[in-house]
Amino acid sequence: MSTLEAPTFTAQGRWRLGEVVPPDEWRYVRYGLMASYAAMYVWWLRERGLPIDRISVAISVGVFLLFAFVGRPLRTWGILAVDAAIYCVMWTAYERTRDYADNGVSVFGLFTIKFPLQWSTMRDIDRALFLGNDPNVVLQEHFWGPTVRWWDKAASTIYMTHFVLPIAAMAVLWVVSHRQWARFIKRFATLLLIGCIMFVVLPTAPPWMVASSRFGHEQLLPHVDRNAWRGFYALGFKGFTHDYSVALSKGNAVAAMPSLHASFALLVPLFFMQWITQRWVRWSLLLFPVAMLTSLVYLGEHWVIDGLVGWCITVGAFWFWDWQEQRVRDRRAAQVTG
Repeated sequence: MSTLEAPTFTAQGRWRLGEVVPPDEWRYVRYGLMASYAAMYVWWLRERGLPIDRISVAISVGVFLLFAFVGRPLRTWGILAVDAAIYCVMWTAYERTRDYADNGVSVFGLFTIKFPLQWSTMRDIDRALFLGNDPNVVLQEHFWGPTVRWWDKAASTIYMTHFVLPIAAMAVLWVVSHRQWARFIKRFATLLLIGCIMFVVLPTAPPWMVASSRFGHEQLLPHVDRNAWRGFYALGFKGFTHDYSVALSKGNAVAAMPSLHASFALLVPLFFMQWITQRWVRWSLLLFPVAMLTSLVYLGEHWVIDGLVGWCITVGAFWFWDWQEQRVRDRRAAQVTG
């Protein structure tokens, strides 16, 4: 039967899907390419390490999307190009916060505004929350040691998912449903925008930095070990960072407030919970952001308040866009019924 032939009914009076929707002759080619990509990614992970710098991650996502969109119409490729440009602009803006946090914000070239580094504020808030105790210090005193234990491996692995999970979710939604990708990216971009603003106006030293006297400030914490990789290394993995000799391959050491690790760890479960019917499974997904924040504090990367503020921003982004989307649905429904 040709793709132009009129569709027929089945015995139950329903359309035959294959007669309504033209056959996708490239489907199995895409399946094969994506399976090859998965195998190649696993090999790269074992042999070269997990891509963590933004450019390497962008390249890996780009290759996946090229494979996933083989055989698609040119219009679809055009939409993908626009989406990819939006993606690149977001991350470029995020990476630029390093310069602004370190060197200040230039106002029309006339003068520069540089916001003070928060050195003790977050430590004081954490102490108030935990009755005078420093959570980073307490966790490391009880669990950190020269031998890598199972919880070190778990903490490092959870920490490393930050470089994969949100981008993987975005890439899958890109392929499966552009509408859902747009819904995800609105929440993601809102979170990233607020985070970027806070990184500039509220540069915050993380616990590992405050616990060191090498940065010209008073040492406010006892020694805090910083080695978020050691559990990951103990599992036989490593990180891959290509030296691109550009600012995009560097991080912002004083971007502790809010914690994007904690924010993204909540963003993905919150978004995908809508399709899970079992209530216990839905709520169990929220154990992941809790495990992420615990790992961040244990590894000396963030204060507890960093993660709590990140969670609040994430929930706020969902609330705002849920409200906006409901308004659009209500308006369209009123137009139809009116």
